[in-house]
Amino acid sequence: MSRIFDVPFSSVYPLYVAKIERKGRTVDELDTVIRWLTGFDEAELARYAQGTTTFREFFDDARLTPQASEITGVVCGVRVEQVDDPLMYRIRLLDKVVDELAKGKAVAKVMRASAPAAQG
Repeated sequence: MSRIFDVPFSSVYPLYVAKIERKGRTVDELDTVIRWLTGFDEAELARYAQGTTTFREFFDDARLTPQASEITGVVCGVRVEQVDDPLMYRIRLLDKVVDELAKGKAVAKVMRASAPAAQG
């Protein structure tokens, strides 16, 4: 079992904020992608960001977006789609979308929004 499972989400959230702000992104953008991934509303996310809820409890309460399976790639040297532990997989999904946001990817692309159909 990983130690991160029992770390409060509120202790890691400021690290996500610092990471994206260093890259010129906003907390609103971060919260938007976290809410998209987890299904939390604004009030729920704010409560988790300020509370004592562990990552385990955070993801137990989350309702992952159906597009979560489209999140692939490497984060922290680990290929996200190959993580076997269900909780660690969810944590890596979150890490990956935060990384994508920090690297300048548009919020819509981070959220796996499909392009509008071409008119013709």
